[in-house]
Amino acid sequence: MATVIDTVTEWYLRISNELSDEKGQGLVEYALIIAVVGVMLVAALIGLRGGIQNTFNNIQTTLNTGS
Repeated sequence: MATVIDTVTEWYLRISNELSDEKGQGLVEYALIIAVVGVMLVAALIGLRGGIQNTFNNIQTTLNTGS
């Protein structure tokens, strides 16, 4: 017959095994990669903002003049 201490010990071991499971680790790593890529993308777009704006202005000017 299991005692209360045995039952609590069994619950503790089950919970600690579930919490130490490494399945969630991959998800966190992917989230960090996505965050870093997002920050790099924003930085690149800010850096290229002037060049992109000039390109679109040139396209608009060309379309407006019809040449």
